[in-house]
Amino acid sequence: MTLKTGFDYLNNPLLNKGTAFSKEERLTYRLNGLLPPMIETLEQQAIRVEHQIEHLETALHKHQLLTNLYNENRTLYYYVVTKNVTDYLPLIYTPTIGDAVINYHQDYNSPDEAMFIDAFAPETLHTSLKNYAENNPNIDMIVITDGEGVLGIGDWGINGVKIAVGKLAVYTVAAGLAPDRVLPVIIDAGTSNKTLLDDPRYLGNKRPRLSEAEYDTFIAQFVDAMKATFPKAILHWEDFGRANASRILQNYRDKICTFNDDIQGTGAMVVAAVLATINVSHIPLHDQKVIIFGAGTAGIGIADQLSSELMRETGLPFEEAKKHFYLVDRHGLVVDNMTDLTTGQKKYAHAHSEWTNVKTETLEQLVEAVHPTMLIGCSGVTGAFKESIIRKMAEHTDRPAILPLSNPTKLAEATAKDLLNWTNGKALIVTGSPSAPVGFEGITYEIGQANNALLYPGLGLGALVTRSKYITDGMLAAASKAVANQVTTNRPGAALLPHVSTLRETSRQVAIAVANQAIQEGIQQVELKNVTTAVEKEMWQPAYKGV
Repeated sequence: MTLKTGFDYLNNPLLNKGTAFSKEERLTYRLNGLLPPMIETLEQQAIRVEHQIEHLETALHKHQLLTNLYNENRTLYYYVVTKNVTDYLPLIYTPTIGDAVINYHQDYNSPDEAMFIDAFAPETLHTSLKNYAENNPNIDMIVITDGEGVLGIGDWGINGVKIAVGKLAVYTVAAGLAPDRVLPVIIDAGTSNKTLLDDPRYLGNKRPRLSEAEYDTFIAQFVDAMKATFPKAILHWEDFGRANASRILQNYRDKICTFNDDIQGTGAMVVAAVLATINVSHIPLHDQKVIIFGAGTAGIGIADQLSSELMRETGLPFEEAKKHFYLVDRHGLVVDNMTDLTTGQKKYAHAHSEWTNVKTETLEQLVEAVHPTMLIGCSGVTGAFKESIIRKMAEHTDRPAILPLSNPTKLAEATAKDLLNWTNGKALIVTGSPSAPVGFEGITYEIGQANNALLYPGLGLGALVTRSKYITDGMLAAASKAVANQVTTNRPGAALLPHVSTLRETSRQVAIAVANQAIQEGIQQVELKNVTTAVEKEMWQPAYKGV
């Protein structure tokens, strides 16, 4: 890129320093007269941003201010977010990102340096990639979405681009992936959201989603083009519809270095939470009975990762391991005579013949029949874990593990406060959204959050450092254990997972564990003398460079 004027520097968020440009830089880059005379430090600039955010009323307005900063000065953006990670992470990603997605077509003012791919015009694919790669050739991590399965809010078409941008921001904050090496991509494959189709402000194609055959053909073209243009990049798939998500992962996971956070990341994060509960309950995984309430993409991902961990731990074949898991969809326990089961649901479906005399149409009936030791929620059904259900569960398990993981908070299956009250303080709780500490009978319970941000950035960094050929189940398991190992649970009321304030260190430990696992499996494509040094070298720090 040839920069000719001072405005070129001010309009490039990767180079812009704003009021922090020195006297020498202002002279060299022809910036004199284009900025106020005061020269500030990065910290002084950050204090001004913090003051501005503090005086905004809503989380969405704070998100929008940070988005504007992202598009103006990437270094300052990451410095501010990293400095205030506990408070600002929920602003740049979940839960606020959901509102940002819903309002994107109304609030749009910048493409956020994302790539927009039109699946209805495949002939433009290579030109689109060329246009982007000309100025951004060193891409290592690509987050891709088509906006069909956004969080718990469904199909939002190209508005889902905010998910890809936010996910990559977390990669940089947590694992230090340099901002010039990441690429957010939105595939416009249509939308089924009537609100968007009827809204003149919607910026995507106002067409129904592609058929499965058309979609798969385009995805194959897209993957080939991406790997040709950015051959070293990891492809991270995010918030696809559950059928497409599962099919894409199965089609490509053994061919390229790729990953689906909704399926694999969520599953691996839950494994970390489960391992932490086991450290307290002392009920080994092979003795657990696990009900997973919600048999969509996340639920199948959780079952996959937990069953893989169980098989590694015991040597059980899958057909035996899967008997420990009971998936529940809107019609009750998933059994093999149900119609329209997804591929993932078929894997875990129980034999209908074994349940003919047992009522399993409701979660409460299933809890009564199974006596689970663990209850995991990823349904998006607010309040689904009712008091009567939880009390039934606690009658048969001294330390029931209960994980209401649906987010945002308004979709959670239960609150930590209620769960502690209903189990007399015995429940081992991990939530999907941030939860304030809960006091019960003189003990303050810190509630761990199964936030994928604790896991996927380190997973990606570990794969990137080793240039791993694939992302394997072994690497996911290494990431899970690394997260679980960051906390000690011997203090009453201690959180079961690391606090988000430890995000950078947790990501570093996850990356080291994942890189070592890739090397152990022999799928690395570079030789590393020291894994820890290699990981730390790759972790970019938000700081201004000199002239």
